[in-house]
Formats: sequence, C-alpha cells, structure tokens
Amino acid sequence: MCVYDVAVIGAGAAGTIAAMRVGLLKRSVVLVERNNSIGRKILLTGKQRCNITNTADVDTFIEIFGKQGRFLRSAFYSFFNHDLIDFFKTQGLMLKVERQGRVFPVTDKAGSIVEVLKRCLLENKQIKILYNMRLTNIIKKDDLFQLEMVGNDEIYAKKVILATGGASYKVTGSSGDGFRIAGSLGHTLLPLKPALVPLKTKESWVKQLQGISLKNIRIIFSTKAKNNKKIISNVGEMIFTHFGVSGPLVLDLSAKIVALLDECKEIPLFIDLKPGLTPQQIEKRLLNEFNVKSNMQLKSIMRGFLPKRLVPVFIDVASLSADKKASQISRKERYTIGEQLKALPLTVVGSLSLDNAMVTNGGVSTKDINPRTMESKVIPGVYFAGEIIDGCAKSGGYNLQQAFSTGFLAGESAGA
Repeated sequence: MCVYDVAVIGAGAAGTIAAMRVGLLKRSVVLVERNNSIGRKILLTGKQRCNITNTADVDTFIEIFGKQGRFLRSAFYSFFNHDLIDFFKTQGLMLKVERQGRVFPVTDKAGSIVEVLKRCLLENKQIKILYNMRLTNIIKKDDLFQLEMVGNDEIYAKKVILATGGASYKVTGSSGDGFRIAGSLGHTLLPLKPALVPLKTKESWVKQLQGISLKNIRIIFSTKAKNNKKIISNVGEMIFTHFGVSGPLVLDLSAKIVALLDECKEIPLFIDLKPGLTPQQIEKRLLNEFNVKSNMQLKSIMRGFLPKRLVPVFIDVASLSADKKASQISRKERYTIGEQLKALPLTVVGSLSLDNAMVTNGGVSTKDINPRTMESKVIPGVYFAGEIIDGCAKSGGYNLQQAFSTGFLAGESAGA
C-alpha cells in the first residue's frame, strides 16, 4: 500500500501552490484533479487574461474581504502579492500592473500562468499528479486518511488538503464535492450563494438596452432591510443585459445584494449617470441647453447627455414626450430630467444562478479552521485552501491571491 505524506485534492490555484510547497519541503505529495488538466478555472479568469493578484497592501486586502479579512491575515503574511509576482518572475514570466492595481501576465494569456504552474509541478519529483480522479469520501483510519474515488480507487495519505474550489463554473470541475465531503467530516457549512454575479431586474425595458455599456457612472442600492442604509459603488462601468444589469460595478457589489435578497424580495437600484456633477450643476446645464436649443426636440437634446439607445427609454421612464420642443419643457419636467440623470431607477429582484457566478460565497466556516495553519479544528490532519473556505472579495485579483496565499500556508503547514 502506497502512503503519501500529503494528498491535495483539486489542482486549481490553491491546490497547485499547496502541492508545490509540500514538494519543496521534501514530502511525498499526490495532487488529485478530476479534470484532465490543471487550472481550468484559472484559464477563464480576467476574461481569459488572468488577473492573478492586486498590488494593494495587506490592510486593503483584509478590508476588502470584510468579515473574513482578519482570518486571512496569517495567510497573506505567509505568501502575498509580492511573493507571487517574484515567483512568476523567477520562472521567466513577467507580469504587468494595470488600472486599480490589477496584475496580469505580459502575454495577456491565462494559459501562460497555467503553463508555469504545470512546469513547476512536473519538475518536482516529490509530486505525483493524478488526472480524471474524483473524490467521493474521506475516511480517517488510525493515523491515515483513506480517500475513496469514483471507480473504487483508493489513496492513502497522512494529511489531506481540500482545495476543491467552490460551486460556480461547474464546467471547470467545481461541482461542490468539497463542501459535501467537508460537511460529512463534521465541519460547519455556511449557505452557498453566488458572488461576482449579474443581477436580474423587474423592469422589462432593460431588454431594449442589452449590450449597452455605461462608463463613468455610479450605482446606489437602497437597502430598506438595513435601516435604509445605502450601498454605493465607486465610479466605473455597468452593462445592461436582456435580464438586468452586469459589469464591474454590479459584480463587485453582487454578494452583498444577493445576501439582502434573503430579507426582501426587491431592492431599489439607482444609476447616477452623471456622478461628476451636482444636481445644481445639472440643472444649470439643462437650463442652458434648453434656452440655446429652444426649437430642438427633447430626444435630440438628450443625445448630448446619454447614449443614443438609452434616450427613448430614459424619456419614457420620466413620462415625458420625446418630440416635445425644449421651449415647451416646464420647470417641473426639467427637474424630473435632472433628478433622473442622478438616479435612474431600477428594481433588483434576483441574480443569475451559482453556476453563472464567478465566485462562490459561503462554504466551510472559518471558525472551524486554524487561521495560522489552515488546519481543521474538527479533524486534525485535514487542511483547507482557496474558494472552499467561506468568504469572497470583489474582482481585481483579490480572490486568486486568497487562493494562492491559503494554498501556500496549507502546504507549508501540512508539509512541515
């Protein structure tokens, strides 16, 4: 019977770095992957360019991860963004920094990241990779773990690192097996919810705007369930879809909104189309436009404020006449236009499914994991890394860095 020092389940970002760390510590390690190749989800990230990390400091990372941020402190200190960047540089792959500190390979190809990881795995003779193997159960037998696979195959190891990912993008192999197995071992699982996911709206007019991208705008969610506290985005980009809204601003706040939808069926959403202007400045500009172009129709004037396809929808939502001349627009109607430019109303009623989300929110409770080692407090010898752990961050490379950091720390601890 072959017994490995460590078995790592899942060859994504967390699993590959964990296996490499164990191997460098001269421990025998088997990396089990249910697909026929590693890094399937990495290949899809950052629009297939792979936004691998962010240049933000540790405190910013902790803040962005919210309530789970403090749990990740030790992992970030053990292996952080500068360590990750240096690792790829030493392997001959240079990285570049783009807006908001997002880090990409200079090749603009996610495949470049996967190629480096695969090469490092193959070069370490302590590591054995098993493809097309799916874990079904873990049984603790004395000082060993018996890992049962589909097809009655078995693997034995002294320690196990579960890096199976979440339950989003099932096509990549993230079927949620890790959550089921963690639960069967006695771990607390927090409800799985989609994060970084497009939102559905009640209004049907969004279908007319499908594909339109609004740049340099701000979105505001009115959360009546939370004492009317508003959730306000930064200035950025949003995209209309046939079912609602998407784009960076929406995706980054979607985890909070999905959680709030458990408390209320509808959440008001307002689009500030002119975040750089105050209501007073908009009023002054509208008044000037209507005076100078008094014989021009409203629909023509509004093209100077909005994308062409948005104009008729905007006017209809404001209950105005598109053919009305500027000279006929009343003060009250002008006020309505200005008000709507600062708060075009929509109503969020849901989100796309978990399978359509970029990230899974929820999972193994951090209360069941030692933050200094990533080892289970429930079953000693079992470690967790990556998306299987409860919590997530907005887009920008933060979630991938969490996977690499927790994977490194789990590998360091299991291989020690």
